[in-house]
Amino acid sequence: MGTIAIDGPAGAGKSTIARILAKKLGYKYIDSGAIYRAITLLAIEQGVEAEDEIGLNRIANNIKIEFSPPDQNGINRVILNKVDVTDKLRGGIIDKNVSRIARVKGVRDALLIIQRRLAEDNNIVMDGRDIGSRVLPDAELKLYITASIEERAQRRFTELKEKDIDVDYEDIKSEIYKRDKLDKERKISPLVKAEDAFLLDTTDMSINEVLAKIIEIKKKVERDEDVSL
Repeated sequence: MGTIAIDGPAGAGKSTIARILAKKLGYKYIDSGAIYRAITLLAIEQGVEAEDEIGLNRIANNIKIEFSPPDQNGINRVILNKVDVTDKLRGGIIDKNVSRIARVKGVRDALLIIQRRLAEDNNIVMDGRDIGSRVLPDAELKLYITASIEERAQRRFTELKEKDIDVDYEDIKSEIYKRDKLDKERKISPLVKAEDAFLLDTTDMSINEVLAKIIEIKKKVERDEDVSL
């Protein structure tokens, strides 16, 4: 099984699960959300507003983005135009703007090409919002990972607190609610569960439990057995 596509809403743990799963399987991990965050970072740095579709399309069509092999902490570094921007992509102003910029058709079309190019290697795990439904519709295994909004907000709150970032739980919960609404209601590639994706609600599951369930699903799919969740 060469391609695993993982979708789901903000804060559901997709990136964490995808990264660990890729390492466990010896696959390459591609965080498609980081690509949109990189575009958002560049737009902010260049003073391009989320409503400026021409400016955003120009940025999207002229970037070069790569993912380094995992570092000593298992993190794939994001290289944007030859600059490591990994540590600038999470929290704050990026979280507030990324879904607005991701709605722009020209941006999504440009990044679709980049995502598919990055996925040309065999044995990859890619996560995002429309990976199974649009980017990699022929992926051998598709997963839709979600959790309650309260659990997702708590996970993001804990993650940012551990990085000594001053945040408020209710603010995070509000931002996640807004991002869910934007992602699900956008006209271009909205957040949806692909028809052939397996749904995993991780609200009451540990990371190890989620990984064990995915490995179980993967093995059954490879053996063409019935999968009941």
